Amino acid sequence: MDMNLQKYISFVKTAECGSFTKAAELLNYSQSSISRMINDLEREWKVALLERSVGGVKLTSDGMKLLPYAKSVVAEFEKLQMEIDELNGLQSGLIRIGTFSSVATHWLPNIIKEFQKAYPNIDYELLLGDYTEIEEWILEGRVDCGFLRLPTHPELQTIFLEQDKLMAIIPENHRLAECEKFPVAALCDDPFMLLEKGAKAEISEIFERCGLTPKVHFTTWDDYAIMSMVESGLGISILPQLILKRVPYKILAKELDVPAYRNIGLALRSKKTASLAVKRFIEYLDYR
Repeated sequence: MDMNLQKYISFVKTAECGSFTKAAELLNYSQSSISRMINDLEREWKVALLERSVGGVKLTSDGMKLLPYAKSVVAEFEKLQMEIDELNGLQSGLIRIGTFSSVATHWLPNIIKEFQKAYPNIDYELLLGDYTEIEEWILEGRVDCGFLRLPTHPELQTIFLEQDKLMAIIPENHRLAECEKFPVAALCDDPFMLLEKGAKAEISEIFERCGLTPKVHFTTWDDYAIMSMVESGLGISILPQLILKRVPYKILAKELDVPAYRNIGLALRSKKTASLAVKRFIEYLDYR
C-alpha cells in the first residue's frame, strides 16, 4: 500500500478513536508507528493536526478542516480495493455496520452466518450506538450502512425491514400480572425505567402522545440492565419485542392497550455508490 495512504488511514483512525493506542490496535501497527506517520503528515502539510494530552488526542481546528478530505481519500481507496476484490470474485473486503444491541443480538448472527457461506473472506466491523449516533456514522462515512429506527435523516436511503411492537415490561409479581393488555395510564403508577440515550426515542413519544408524565427513575441505552432492574422490582418499563426474543430474566411482557411500534430499517448513503460487498450483504437481510 502507498505510504501516504497509510498515513491518511492512521490520521483518520486516530481522529475517530481519539487515541493512538486504539488506532494502533485497529490497524495492527505499533503506537510509535502511528505517532510517527501523523508527525510525518504534520511536517509535510506544515500544520498541527492533533492536540496530544494525557487523556488522548483531539483534532486541532486545522485537523478538523482536513479530516473530511483525508476520509474521502481513504473511502475512495477502499472502493478501489473493493472493485479489485470483485474482479477477483469478492475474495476479501470489509463491511462496517452501525447497529443497536437488539439487532446485533438477534438478527446479525443469522444474516452474517448465511452471508459467510457465499463470501467467507469478508470481514465485519460492528459499531454499537443509539439511533442518532448510527445516523451520524452513516452520514460521515464511519460505517457503510446502519440499522435504524425509521424515518431517519432525509439524505439517507433506507430499506424498511420490520415493524417491532413495543411491550410493557413488569416483574412477575406485579399487581397487573394477570391483565391481558397493560393500560398505558398505569405506566405512571410505578417508577419507570426509560430505554433512551440523548435524543428522544419512541418510548418518550408514547407518553407525549397520551399526555402522560412517567416517574422516570432510571435512563439507560442498555436493554439488559433495564430487564434486570424490573426483575428486581425497582420499576417497570417499555421495551421493543425484538430484544425480548431470548429473555434471561423473570419478567412479563404485556401488549399495551394503546398499540405502539417502532419501524426498523437499514440505512445507507446511497445504494448506487455502496461497495459491492455491501450491495451483496443487502441481499441477505431476509435471513434475519
